[in-house]
Amino acid sequence: MTGDFSSKNVLVTGASSGIGYQAALDLAGKGAYIIGTGRDVTRCEAARTRILQVHPEAQIEYLVADLASQTQIHDLARQAQLLLIEHGNRLDVLVNNAGLYSSKRVLTEDGIELTFAVNHLAPFLLTHLLLPQLLNTPQGRVLGVSSQSHYHAFLSPLKAYRPWLYLSLPVYATSNLCRVLFSAEFNRRTPTPHLHAWSVDPGLVNTEIGQKDKGFLSNLVWRFRKTHGTSAEIPSQTILHLAFSAFHHIAADLYWKDSRPKEPSRLSRDAELAKRLWEQSCRLCGIDDYFNPG
Repeated sequence: MTGDFSSKNVLVTGASSGIGYQAALDLAGKGAYIIGTGRDVTRCEAARTRILQVHPEAQIEYLVADLASQTQIHDLARQAQLLLIEHGNRLDVLVNNAGLYSSKRVLTEDGIELTFAVNHLAPFLLTHLLLPQLLNTPQGRVLGVSSQSHYHAFLSPLKAYRPWLYLSLPVYATSNLCRVLFSAEFNRRTPTPHLHAWSVDPGLVNTEIGQKDKGFLSNLVWRFRKTHGTSAEIPSQTILHLAFSAFHHIAADLYWKDSRPKEPSRLSRDAELAKRLWEQSCRLCGIDDYFNPG
């Protein structure tokens, strides 16, 4: 990794705990200006305090939003844009990390299944809203934290917004497949070669994503998985690698794990499926022209 990190502006979603927090901590330590997001103001304030204790000179702000709500995503984007005006009105790296697992079928206020809404539509919409700032930098980067579970997805991504049969683990896997499909289609559609998207496979990580769900069985499964997980520092290093490596060294590969490229699943390489998911996502988010936020 080379370059002047202090000149970089980075937004990290889900930055109050887990991989997002570790990435915000590590990025702040490199001197970048960080905007972190989270759902809970107390947790966000605590995360910022911990980061400043480690890196007293860190430039870091936190914004609060529930990414299950498209209204709150629009508000989050506007708040982020106001902060970025003071830092050159550009966004060098957008890290779409926030995600959830739900053991039960829940519809959001927008009438969309919760897991699909947060894990796929939220980064899809937030990236769209922040495109002016991403395009205002020489090399805009969009990093989406997916999961190895996407290799096991078998539910249709096109029906994931409101599945008639809810199976929590397959739904979670499908939402992560959607993230990889989004990155691939984003790169096919982007109007400039200087704006690119990648997907990050964090592997099995010791985080609380599954334990935030209140279902007894799922909580038990995630507790077991957590004991076999690695530190969040591992995927954070992959995020830093993609955030700061020379563009031409990483642009050819879509999917990364442990700071190395890896082939994603067969379904994630289906260009027709990615196209149909993109068009459906635009309809669900009320987007007419994705690369022209207006």
